[in-house]
Amino acid sequence: MKSLWFFEDVNLFTVLCPHKFKTYKKQHTFDAYKKKDYIYFEEDSANKVYLIEKGKVKIGYYNDDGTEVTKAILTKGELFGEKAILGVEKRDEFAQSLDNNTSICPIGVNTMHELMRDNQTFSFKIYKFIGFKFKKLERRLQLLLFKDSKTRLLEFLNELCTEYGYNCEETGNQIIKHPYTQKDIASLIGTSRPTLNVLMNELKDAHIIDFNRKEIRILKKMRNVS
Repeated sequence: MKSLWFFEDVNLFTVLCPHKFKTYKKQHTFDAYKKKDYIYFEEDSANKVYLIEKGKVKIGYYNDDGTEVTKAILTKGELFGEKAILGVEKRDEFAQSLDNNTSICPIGVNTMHELMRDNQTFSFKIYKFIGFKFKKLERRLQLLLFKDSKTRLLEFLNELCTEYGYNCEETGNQIIKHPYTQKDIASLIGTSRPTLNVLMNELKDAHIIDFNRKEIRILKKMRNVS
């Protein structure tokens, strides 16, 4: 199964960005954000959806006790704020830039609805994408609630294999070239960075994985783990 964030190997940005549509090209702009800038906050009006031209964006919310929960970390070509398409009027999450050169393509909900009305295939792809995204989020939340840190990490590594991995013909291992920092991964699996470091090194010592800053190698042994 291909990545849940991309469908049919198509980068969403190349399909949805209004500058691809002649009718909307003149009124289209990109918004620039620095690291830690917020694109929107919880309770803001949900009148736009957003596509990432470049950079990285964190989607999250705060529990009643003020604890931050990271729902997703998105990169180039990915869509967020999509609940606005379904008629949700207020944000129930925040979106924050994690890079100093994040560039976002905002799309008004009315514009998106017009594009969907004018193209049935386009509309189908949007709803398909939203359905896949909700399923992935539901699965991740179940892991956070019911699984231990090591299991959550192994499941996340399996997701990375699907989204960013490829087989090395020489070794039979899977190589994952991913956009996440260790801090990002720790946030996504709901653990601390020191705990993640311990877990990663345990898997490395057990010859299950090998890794560096931008690459993780899933060794054949992991196929019998998790």
